[in-house]
Amino acid sequence: MRRQAVRKGLILVSFLLMPITLYYMSPALIIMGAAQGVVVGSAIVFGAQFISALLLGRAFCGWVCPGAGLQEACMVVTDRRAAGGRWDGVKYAIWVPWIGTIVWATIHAGGPRTVEFFFQMPGGISLAEPAQYPIFYVVIGLITLPALAAGRRGFCHYACWMAPFMVIGTRLRNLVRWPALHLRSDVAQCSGCGRCTRDCPMSLDVRHLVERPNMDHAECVLCGTCVDGCPKGAIRYSFGDGGYRGP
Repeated sequence: MRRQAVRKGLILVSFLLMPITLYYMSPALIIMGAAQGVVVGSAIVFGAQFISALLLGRAFCGWVCPGAGLQEACMVVTDRRAAGGRWDGVKYAIWVPWIGTIVWATIHAGGPRTVEFFFQMPGGISLAEPAQYPIFYVVIGLITLPALAAGRRGFCHYACWMAPFMVIGTRLRNLVRWPALHLRSDVAQCSGCGRCTRDCPMSLDVRHLVERPNMDHAECVLCGTCVDGCPKGAIRYSFGDGGYRGP
């Protein structure tokens, strides 16, 4: 389980760095910049997340995201499974009008004219002044409340504005069948113990995924909890063009 200790350490450190990195993932700052014809740091980060998904799926969500560190810490308080399913579509009801607003603001400004990666970030630090900390606490609340009320990684399931970029990138790579990181199963090795499903921080029915021709799922963050927890080694990481194609 050393790999999981490393992963949890990474997302915990990422969370602790949020006062520095918050604006690099800001949904509001990208609108502010677009209205002024500026491509800001968060726009570049969101683009990088999309591109990374072409090779790594949603590994950012499992291994890097600061919100992941906060939400998995919330699992100490409540470890209920999130309902998921059709409710996962809630985040797209948020994402689509947000993207529409960005496009409208960009067009209204006459298109992008300049790039300012550190837009509104003196010295590259998101929250450099104490007066900005209420913003931080609001974001903490937006992430924490769904995680406590809706279950494991509730924010990831229902409210995250970054996840759709990576889901779309993953869908694209599946369509064109580019080699990429994915999970592969050997159903003959599976004992049916269900530990993979019980342990999954995204509340997926991993046992069911093991039985399918591929283990692809839009909400899988490639954290590897099922890989490292399987007592029979029935699940493993793989890189290639097989095992992730499908619906």
